[in-house]
Amino acid sequence: MDHPVWQLLDELEHTLRQAKLWQAEPVSEQALQSTQPFCCDTLRFEQWLQFVFIVKMRTLLQNGAPLPANMAIAPMAEVSLAQHHQFNALLGVLQRLDSAVSE
Repeated sequence: MDHPVWQLLDELEHTLRQAKLWQAEPVSEQALQSTQPFCCDTLRFEQWLQFVFIVKMRTLLQNGAPLPANMAIAPMAEVSLAQHHQFNALLGVLQRLDSAVSE
């Protein structure tokens, strides 16, 4: 797909894989049923990115549905991933995603 957000989602996936934060095993359906922001009570932030955020955003794009307005995911990365050795790369992708979706 040629949408700039799709390309940023691909970049996010690639960056998560490079950072060794991409999980081969799926999470449980129960963990995905959380009602907390970012599923913070059942998933780590990088799991939420992989199993909730990327999946939902790609589905929205495939279906031509509107993307969320005023998205702000980068601040959660600043809290959750600040100590990770790939923090700057991850934060950069998420900041660009926030900007691209919120335009």
